[in-house]
Amino acid sequence: MIKVRKSVDRGHANYGWLDTFHSFSFNTYYDPNHMGFRSLRVINEDHIEPAQGFPTHGHRDMEIVTYVIRGELSHKDSMGNGTAILPDEVQRMTAGNGVLHSEYSSPTERTHLLQIWILPESKDLEPGYEQTSFPRDEKRGKLKLVASRAGTDGSVTIHQDVSLYASVLAKGESVSFEPEAERHVWIQLISGSLDVNGTGLETGDGAAISEEKSLTITSGSNETEFLLFDLN
Repeated sequence: MIKVRKSVDRGHANYGWLDTFHSFSFNTYYDPNHMGFRSLRVINEDHIEPAQGFPTHGHRDMEIVTYVIRGELSHKDSMGNGTAILPDEVQRMTAGNGVLHSEYSSPTERTHLLQIWILPESKDLEPGYEQTSFPRDEKRGKLKLVASRAGTDGSVTIHQDVSLYASVLAKGESVSFEPEAERHVWIQLISGSLDVNGTGLETGDGAAISEEKSLTITSGSNETEFLLFDLN
């Protein structure tokens, strides 16, 4: 079963400095039919104007993954981390029993990113931070593991039974994925178009997938980029 979450149906807010789209309920956007999918709680697609961002604020009991598409995001937190997150880098922050941080876009160009929240497998974890680069060539024509419970193959570690893959496909190129029994998949399309077992996806669309023994994922555009979440 494949249920498409169309880009145009997402929650949307434009604050001038921030143009943001919510796949699931977030902040002032509330839809009881879209509160998350399995342990995946938030997928926000943010477009942030230059030298703008989020002043210091707090989080707790959440695994926060940031995937920068264009521009950069400057991050500072109460754990002492201060760095810029660049395209093709993945940041994981475990909010755990409480963390403060701030985020600001590139000083010279618009920043485009996905911020993802995943419910952790337990509360009150020790806060943690990790940031790793996954060059684009490593994602071409394959599903590249970028985050996982065990930190497998150099992926960042998520404190939940989730594996996150990133992929970049040329037109007509395909990858396949076989979920284990009783597991579920979410696909988030960043750019381009996809055919997933005969179901079409366009830029910004998501797809909740359950009870499919195998997936054939084919690009319909010259370059298609997407994320695939393997969820318990």
